[in-house]
Amino acid sequence: MPDNVLKIRISHGANVALGPGKIDLLQHIAQHGSISAAAKQMRMSYRRAWELVDVMNRSFDQPLVVSTAGGSHGGGAQVTEFGHALIMAYQQILEKSALAAAAELQLITQHLKRN
Repeated sequence: MPDNVLKIRISHGANVALGPGKIDLLQHIAQHGSISAAAKQMRMSYRRAWELVDVMNRSFDQPLVVSTAGGSHGGGAQVTEFGHALIMAYQQILEKSALAAAAELQLITQHLKRN
């Protein structure tokens, strides 16, 4: 089965609180310790990355990312323990969903045209 066939988004009102792009962003922030570095790695603007982090932080009852302002020592960002827990939970949702829908996904994907 091709990668990334099943994508799950968790909505909160009019916003997507969590989805594949936001999970990728969280993982890059965790890896680099910076929203700016994560944005560069993902080839997105800092502004867009910050907006996505803001939506995530506003969607949940506790922050997923905390940041410190720049200055002479530079700023940074960290994914919180709660943020890490949501990354793991999201990945488990994908795994469980793919297993539960394996037969249906196989039927669908075997009939996708090859690029």
